[in-house]
Amino acid sequence: MTGTPVYSPMSCERYSQLELAILKRRKLRLRWLGRGLTHIEVVWPEDLRTRRHAEYLLVRDTLQQRRFLRLDRIVDFVDFGSS
Repeated sequence: MTGTPVYSPMSCERYSQLELAILKRRKLRLRWLGRGLTHIEVVWPEDLRTRRHAEYLLVRDTLQQRRFLRLDRIVDFVDFGSS
């Protein structure tokens, strides 16, 4: 049976960095994998959520669109500081 790959949690240190970026409203340059492609985008993290046994980051992009990104698909991120 094929489907969504098993979730692999992010390290506690990286998760805490995301929490801090949300609290301080800092924009991030985020690199993640989706549909076989690597995406790089500047986003504003808004929240962390758990659903269907996986963790997600709610982000808002430069066009003000919101979307959920599964944390184990995030390859890397850089905090740009205050926005």
